[in-house]
Amino acid sequence: MNTIDKRKWIIIPLSIVITPFVYFYAFYPLLNIFSSYHHEKYFDTKVWLSNPGFRYEMFDNVLETDTLMGKSKETVTELLGTYEWLSWDDANNGHDENKWNYGLGVLPGAFNSKSEAVEIVFENNKVSQLNHYQQAIKFDAKE
Repeated sequence: MNTIDKRKWIIIPLSIVITPFVYFYAFYPLLNIFSSYHHEKYFDTKVWLSNPGFRYEMFDNVLETDTLMGKSKETVTELLGTYEWLSWDDANNGHDENKWNYGLGVLPGAFNSKSEAVEIVFENNKVSQLNHYQQAIKFDAKE
């Protein structure tokens, strides 16, 4: 870019001013749309119970620190609240009281079409396994 008298000094200040706008209003939003990056937080029972749509932010910490492993059903209920649903057991043709499920929310990103969830498996009233999985998002039809 040249000035009227052919000086190029305007390029440096102009690029310093424009670069943050390009980054924050063009590049950064596109990066967030096409990636599934999310913030991670330490596990907190109050946050888990009050913000169920953002539980995925704490779940990696739960896995890394073995927060639930070996805990009783009563302790898990104190930490996570009452289970949201039970797994289906085809052998018994009913729900399995030893497999609790909690929804973790939907990861951010433009192309995420599945909800995150965790299945907690109990053996002898103690947590023995955590199974992380995804499930299709279902919308209720309004009549």
